[in-house]
Amino acid sequence: MSEVMPVGERARRRVMRRLIPFLFLLYIVAFLDRVNVGYAALEMAQDLGFSAAVYGFGAGIFFLGYFLLEIPGTLLVETWSARGWIARIMITWGILAMGMGFIHTEGQFYWVRFLLGAAEAGFFPGIIVYMRHWFLYEDRAKSMALFMAAIPLVNVLGAPVSGLLLGVNWLGLEGWRWLFILEGLPAIVLGLVTIFFLTDRPHQAQWLPEEERQWLVARLEEERRHLHGIHSRDIWKALRHREVLVAAAAYFFVVTGNYGLNFWLPTFVKKLSGLPNLAVTLLVALPYAVGLLVMLAVSWSSDRTRERRWHTAGAMALAALGLLGSALAQDQLGLALAMFCVAAAGLSAYLPCFWALTTPFLAGPAAAAAIGLINSVGNLGGFAGPYAVGYVTTATGSSYGGILYLSGSVLVAVCLILTLRHTKPQPEKSGDQHG
Repeated sequence: MSEVMPVGERARRRVMRRLIPFLFLLYIVAFLDRVNVGYAALEMAQDLGFSAAVYGFGAGIFFLGYFLLEIPGTLLVETWSARGWIARIMITWGILAMGMGFIHTEGQFYWVRFLLGAAEAGFFPGIIVYMRHWFLYEDRAKSMALFMAAIPLVNVLGAPVSGLLLGVNWLGLEGWRWLFILEGLPAIVLGLVTIFFLTDRPHQAQWLPEEERQWLVARLEEERRHLHGIHSRDIWKALRHREVLVAAAAYFFVVTGNYGLNFWLPTFVKKLSGLPNLAVTLLVALPYAVGLLVMLAVSWSSDRTRERRWHTAGAMALAALGLLGSALAQDQLGLALAMFCVAAAGLSAYLPCFWALTTPFLAGPAAAAAIGLINSVGNLGGFAGPYAVGYVTTATGSSYGGILYLSGSVLVAVCLILTLRHTKPQPEKSGDQHG
């Protein structure tokens, strides 16, 4: 007769099965609406007469709007309601994402992208805060990897779908317009579903059996008691903490490389290959397929060893190497694509370990504010990267200088990560066997 599974293991598995698939789906939709402008640019820029600098500025201005409301939004998830705030975010960004299908001028492009960023502010860090309410420290890299697998998967699956939509012409509207309209609609639908599906805190989870609910609440509370750091209500101290500021700076530099590659990769591949749009989007999917596999492997290793810093820095170093190699590949499509695979692997793999590494010494509103600060400052790199590549491309007629800038930016992030102190909570290891 097989041994009955301990209550702790049952609770952890049930939470994983309940929350991760839905959060994963939400992030797929969020990330697709954020980066589909990269695929639309294959036709939109020419149709509307946008230069590389105009496109780069419009792609990046999303993150200026995002920056302004990030910390308040994250605090609302902690102190009010995760499901209420996440639902609001999704419905408003879905409406604005669809609005991208009706722009005609540079000014409209800038404004809708800016407002889209403001509407989405608080979503990603809010989910990170929300997951801290449900997942123990030893499960966080794995759970975050499963959630963040949406990023490479969006590009694996979304790239060919976007390529197909670029080829349609319905009701007199170009394919790139339908791309925005059809890919924005699911956010509105899922925003309504979120209100009824998500549960804010473990003690409210009627879908957990009583003993599992009590075990999870007790273990999370025990973990908070073992934190050695800033009091949960000391928000200002958290925002000034050295580790938080270093993590924010590191995130800025790596996100510069991340979004610089994300928004420009379809255009890079198009120029190198000269292939039709659908073939280009299929090639673009390849680096992100590699990235998905490497992300899952690295996060599994990080949770198994309970080591975060070197996993994060190592993945970032891999990304910097891949970006450098893609610039040195010049016009060799095969070599450049292989280097883009290396870069995408690193830029996917660092994420779960990074968020498990940062702020484990904080709890409550202090942790929420710190996560909001790290994400908001970091995502300004989402403006810097695309804009820098567009500016350099327009000024020099070549994208190579822009790619070198992205590589150097990620390398700076590696150096900053290695200065972070190794800090983590130390809950009792025997807790999983109780019950």
